[in-house]
Amino acid sequence: MAEIEHYVDPENKDHPKFDDVKDVVLTLLPKDVQMSGKTDTIQMAMGEAVEKKIIDNQTLGYFIARIYQFLDKIGIKSDRLRFRQHMDNEMAHYACDCWDAEIHTSYGWIECVGCADRSAYDLSVHSNRTGEKLVVREQLAEPRTVELWQVEINKKTFGPKYKKDAKVVEEALLALSEDQYAQLAKDLEANGVGSVQVNGQSIEVGKENVTVKRGTVTEHVREYTPNVIEPSFGIGRILYSLLEHSWWVREDDEARNVLSFPTVVAPFKCCLLPLSGNAAFEPLVRKYSRELRKAGVSLRTDDSKASIGRRYARNDELGIPYAITIDFDTVQDGTVTLRERDSTKQIRDTFENILKTLVNAN
Repeated sequence: MAEIEHYVDPENKDHPKFDDVKDVVLTLLPKDVQMSGKTDTIQMAMGEAVEKKIIDNQTLGYFIARIYQFLDKIGIKSDRLRFRQHMDNEMAHYACDCWDAEIHTSYGWIECVGCADRSAYDLSVHSNRTGEKLVVREQLAEPRTVELWQVEINKKTFGPKYKKDAKVVEEALLALSEDQYAQLAKDLEANGVGSVQVNGQSIEVGKENVTVKRGTVTEHVREYTPNVIEPSFGIGRILYSLLEHSWWVREDDEARNVLSFPTVVAPFKCCLLPLSGNAAFEPLVRKYSRELRKAGVSLRTDDSKASIGRRYARNDELGIPYAITIDFDTVQDGTVTLRERDSTKQIRDTFENILKTLVNAN
């Protein structure tokens, strides 16, 4: 599992890089379609999806688009990838919006990545448990007058009531959010008592010790609890889906399996294959290996006694995109053969030119 915790201003969920992804077209399965008992997907650009409020906000949309780009880049087939929106009855009560990247495999549609706007839930829970205010303080360009909940502590009764714990209880009261103050005021009004979390314990407070009421204040600093956008990646599921999407069998030989990994996730970028075990090839293998690594090209050397065709097939099964073959012409003129895995096409050129091709190849 891998997660991102991205904090965002609840009053402004625009993203500065949203323009970079607004034209990304995704396959979406919105919740209203599911509520009607259907699974029909729609193709829609991210900008349109956010504008129509199918996706709640720009920051959530930005991360959904980036998830798509990531999965596409590593080799997940776009026609077997969809983003399904959580329906209201399956979404966490605190979430604003939530989407799953689902990948189609032999097991059906599998949830592989979740992306949720979790509102301020995470930091609010941490704040409740620790008694610390986990907030952002933003200096305002101009002071503003706002109406907020205010807490007044009756020092005459508060100290004797809580004794040595008075300080931590007071700190916990002063760290409450606006929603928590509203609930405390409601409890005090209805029952004469409420509660506050102090170091994981619920401490009772009474209206004879605490008063909570609305008041007008002038703010020079805006204070807010950030919302959290959380992409969550199921690494194992993604890898399994990638294996399914990348594997295929050559039409002319059912025994020849291929893993069409993109270069970015292939175990090596190329394999180096001397035609045989002839001693004349050994210095060239060492030289070319050194130059490939120096240029940043990862490689595997296969100098086994198997035929060159069998070694091609073996490296195709490993998902290695390219193969360089050293033969007797290489000894004479420095040319090598470069073979591409999926098409099996080959070109012949000097090693120096082949190296440039590999460095620039995706």
